[in-house]
Amino acid sequence: MRGPRSIEIWKMGAVNYLEALKLQEKLTSDRKTHKIKDTLLSLQHPPTFTLGKRRTVHNVLVSEAELKAMGAELHYTERGGDVTFHGPHQAVLYPIISLRDIRIGARKYVENLESTMIELASLYGVKARAGHTGETGVWVGHRKIGAIGVRISSGITSHGLAFNIDPDLNYFKHIVPCGIADKEVTSLQKEVGKVLPSEQVIHEQLISSFVKVFGYTDVTWRDKTSDDKE
Repeated sequence: MRGPRSIEIWKMGAVNYLEALKLQEKLTSDRKTHKIKDTLLSLQHPPTFTLGKRRTVHNVLVSEAELKAMGAELHYTERGGDVTFHGPHQAVLYPIISLRDIRIGARKYVENLESTMIELASLYGVKARAGHTGETGVWVGHRKIGAIGVRISSGITSHGLAFNIDPDLNYFKHIVPCGIADKEVTSLQKEVGKVLPSEQVIHEQLISSFVKVFGYTDVTWRDKTSDDKE
């Protein structure tokens, strides 16, 4: 009989993208050497565009100088997936977990991330679905509400998912989101059309959905929103 499946949740608030990237690299290394248990970072970023390891720069429709002029950063990453946007009023989860320990493969891992966002949307009466072939992420009809881009190294995950609560959707007009042309991007607020609970509540509901979908039974919380960020 297997013991409890444990995870530590870090609630981090707003975090600069490069700071979060550096933290993920450290935690991934620590997880590989068993210094830490599975860890989930819950946060949001200032306006940031990121490219995956395929470097599909052609899907960024304006110059880097123009992005800077609008107060946004552009970063190159080693995750899978295409170009995407992160910003305020978007819930981001970065799982640093051992797929070997929880005994699932890469495909099932991505499906679980999709299910996490689908479950959150369902709490608000929004019927979301996983993408069809060639469509990554989570969709409401033909409108994308959640993005997924992951990296798996020696069975340890990093990067993760981004769910649109109520971001400024105009930022997405400057890219071909996830490399999929002629499809809209949407948000929970746009789909629900009425006052939502606080974003803190929605972030916690997303975490709860993740914990449920992945079957964690022993959850500890760590508030990293103050000056003790590592």
